[in-house]
Amino acid sequence: MRADRLLSILLLLQTRGQVPARELAERLEVSVRTVYRDVEALSAAGVPVWAERGRTGGIRLLAGYCTDVTGLTSDEAQALFVLAADGIHDALGLGTAIGSALRKVMAALPAPHRPAAARTSERILVDPARWMGGDPADVELGELQRAVFTDLRLRLTYRHSGASEPSRYTVDPYGLVSKAGVWYLVADLDGAPRLFRADRVQASAAAEDQPVRRRPGQGLAEVWAVLRDTVERVPDELRVLLRVRESRWDLFARMHGTKLTGPPVRADDGWVRAEVGFRALAAVRALLPFGVDLEILGPPAARAALAEVAAEIVAWYGCAGD
Repeated sequence: MRADRLLSILLLLQTRGQVPARELAERLEVSVRTVYRDVEALSAAGVPVWAERGRTGGIRLLAGYCTDVTGLTSDEAQALFVLAADGIHDALGLGTAIGSALRKVMAALPAPHRPAAARTSERILVDPARWMGGDPADVELGELQRAVFTDLRLRLTYRHSGASEPSRYTVDPYGLVSKAGVWYLVADLDGAPRLFRADRVQASAAAEDQPVRRRPGQGLAEVWAVLRDTVERVPDELRVLLRVRESRWDLFARMHGTKLTGPPVRADDGWVRAEVGFRALAAVRALLPFGVDLEILGPPAARAALAEVAAEIVAWYGCAGD
């Protein structure tokens, strides 16, 4: 563990030249006293590192003392620094490891490649979890990518879902997010965070010659987290009480488990009672494939909606057989 910590200190110093001891302690999750002991160990091993006391001091590394990784192009370096959404590496127990690995790679990169790699880590994010449905579409990201990497405001023409005419906006972009293969532009519109699906941005999108106006202290990861939570926490418009035959419950849970508003209750009569939330009355039609293995208990409007579509099917096939 100490050898890994010493290497992390060395690579951080190679990247920045000087780092406050307290910042090193926070990054490595050790005490400041431990950081100073590690610095002494590095110095004893021949590494030109020392501590400067005082308000503007810190741990310093002799300028020019660094390793280099040859063979990496600028594009390859950028590819390594595409962000993954919070929780992706944590779920694998690698949350700390990814941060440590990227610091090592950054320190080992040729100096000319570091700014582009750092910018990529701040402007592109990948979140693979499924969300809101919809299939990925072919999209040209060139103009959007140029805007987010050059930190310019963006004029775009955007076609909202169901709208007859496109809308025109001037936005302040934070970056691009790939959500389950669907690309979104994350930007501020009049100082408020907004999502724009990239394949609905029309060709007239263009970067203005004005610097971006981002809110202080806000980066792509933070703004994306707010927008994602806002969408996922949209209140359900309709709560449906139902029961499902126990033999079909596992399938129901796989298909509609995310809509459950509470834990299911298993009864002695072979049925499982549950409450699910839908955003619209018409969405209860998704329950039809369960046939008589599922019964809506309430509200009456939901029962009527499912009965209506069942009657339509009966009528359709009844006419076809005449």
